[in-house]
Amino acid sequence: MNNLRKSNIRKLPKGTFDTLIIGGGINGAVAAAALAAKGVKVALIDKGDFAGFTSSNSSNLAWGGIKYLESYEYGLVNKLCKSRNHLMRSYPSTVKEIRFLTSIQKGFRFPPAFIYMGTLLYWVMGRLFTKMPNYLTGGKIKSLENVVNTQNVTGGFEYSDAYLQDNDARFVFNFIRSSMSYGCIAANYVESLGSTRKDDTWVTKAKDGITGEEFEITSKVLINAAGPFVDPLNDLNEEKTDHHHVFSKGIHLIVDKVTDSNKVLTFFADDGRLFFVIPMGPKTCIGTTDTQVENPYAHVTEADRQFVLDNVNKLLALDKPLTKDDVIAERCGVRPLAIKGTGGKADWVQLSRKHAIDQNAQHKYMSIFGGKLTDCINVGDEVAGIVKEFGIDLPYADFKWYGEPDDTVRDEFFHRAKLMNFDALTPTTSSEPLTSRFWRRYGRNAINMLEAIRENPNKAELLIENSEYLRVEIEHAAQREMVTKLEDFLRRRSKISLVVRQEDILAAPGLREACEILFGNEAEAKLQEYITSVRKDVSPAEDVIA
Repeated sequence: MNNLRKSNIRKLPKGTFDTLIIGGGINGAVAAAALAAKGVKVALIDKGDFAGFTSSNSSNLAWGGIKYLESYEYGLVNKLCKSRNHLMRSYPSTVKEIRFLTSIQKGFRFPPAFIYMGTLLYWVMGRLFTKMPNYLTGGKIKSLENVVNTQNVTGGFEYSDAYLQDNDARFVFNFIRSSMSYGCIAANYVESLGSTRKDDTWVTKAKDGITGEEFEITSKVLINAAGPFVDPLNDLNEEKTDHHHVFSKGIHLIVDKVTDSNKVLTFFADDGRLFFVIPMGPKTCIGTTDTQVENPYAHVTEADRQFVLDNVNKLLALDKPLTKDDVIAERCGVRPLAIKGTGGKADWVQLSRKHAIDQNAQHKYMSIFGGKLTDCINVGDEVAGIVKEFGIDLPYADFKWYGEPDDTVRDEFFHRAKLMNFDALTPTTSSEPLTSRFWRRYGRNAINMLEAIRENPNKAELLIENSEYLRVEIEHAAQREMVTKLEDFLRRRSKISLVVRQEDILAAPGLREACEILFGNEAEAKLQEYITSVRKDVSPAEDVIA
């Protein structure tokens, strides 16, 4: 059914691309979007799904790096605050200001008033772009947020940063979708088997992970944006770099909403690291851990899970403690941290998420290390500048490649939505009006989706309860979002599998119909593939959703 993917894979071996990007996480996605919009002939492949690894396991926060003030990285904080503000201006419906309510326990290494002074400095470094911080007594914290356990709290404060209204993977995919709209040939589940230099070009042997077919992609420039897999890919391509990665594992647990206030509750966990209770629509996301691991294939351990549960139960005054049974879903990923030199030793606490781009101008090869969502626009612009230095023409070098459509498009969508009383169709389980959600997720494409619903009201049906996805959205995903496996849709194009329990997804009467929309005659096979992957204890032969 996935005609877009099949069509793009047929195009990959044809001709010579200006640039091949390997990796479809946030770094590869913004590189593709920036280059394609500026007129560069771009190809992008990922051995898994787009945003399939680190970029779909973040805290969904776009923040200016307040924690780096403690390590005196004022330049980094200044840059990240500037990037955060730019992101908020560019994506007003997606990257929004949110208040962080921080509680300081008695005996903490700094008194609350001292840390509050740091939030004032942070606010000033953020160009006063957000609301001013407030100092709070323990009693004031309790009155503002009754769920916080203030028995051992000596004070705290409230300050602002930003968060992603939807989810990180969706945000990343919209850059991929944008790059394809500008002519990028992108395909997921296509693995690089290695690249070699031939006649001043790169020849990359690639393999379709679905069919097993192998083919070659020729490009003038090669960009290694493989996230946590940058180092092994460089080894495969025999490219030496100044930087390499070390990994920090972070996990989050998602539970039913613990408070109705739309604030991030911030604490310092038992190990002294920041610990968040983050709103996630109808749910709450709790974490994170920060554990050094040797390789990217991290998983949630019993100790990780218990660490998060122990801390949240101690820090919140819940009616009853959260247990493993309350966990709806788990997120686990590694933060690739850029470190210079060949050794693996570094002051773990001092390592930051700043990115580094190593380049070999002679070979027209670059590797992107580290990075985070907050700084993504800078990464895209920086990559475009380096590609130009490599001698690749950027016909539309000054074209603005990021941001939401302009106000005329927005006003047209909201006017049409109002005329058809679109918000009246909002399901009772939805956490926001349909107009807001459609504009944020689909931009100008939302106008066509309105027309589809106007012509056929059945397209406004909710197929999976509590999913916040209408039939028309699933049809749009089938046509334009390169959904190759059911997990791609449930976990990354949407956040259904993060906010709906697995057993409820599998029991949903509309799941099979959603599969038919997404995969056509492959629907049953794709459904059983998903069941096998998430329910190892269930035989694929069992019809668990009949």
